[in-house]
Amino acid sequence: MNHEELMELILDHYEHPRNFGEMEGASLTQEGGNPGCGDLIKVYLDIGEDGVIENVSFDGEGCMVSMAGTSIILEKLKGKTVSEVTETPAEMVSSILGKRLVTTRHNCAFLGLNTLKKAVIKWRQQKMLESVK
Repeated sequence: MNHEELMELILDHYEHPRNFGEMEGASLTQEGGNPGCGDLIKVYLDIGEDGVIENVSFDGEGCMVSMAGTSIILEKLKGKTVSEVTETPAEMVSSILGKRLVTTRHNCAFLGLNTLKKAVIKWRQQKMLESVK
């Protein structure tokens, strides 16, 4: 993808974020943010018993990179298993948003993926606690 196409993709996801908005009845929520930049998001997940992310959404506010990056990453990982999310390499973000942007705006670019991974860890902890009871 050339630079112009990349900028069009980012702008499109910023202006028209996918999976944006609070999810009623979410299995769990996870907040994330970049205090220095002012980016704050909340990720909502509906995870099936088989560990598949059946539905995902987010809301919040922030810079173009954090909002578009979150929209793109959640769109890519919807329908994946929690294991696939956990194993998603950082290179995925770089390959989508471009190495130059990720290098200069690292925390913004990784906000969505990092928050989603924290949510998956939280879900696994809940499942572990339920199995002990």
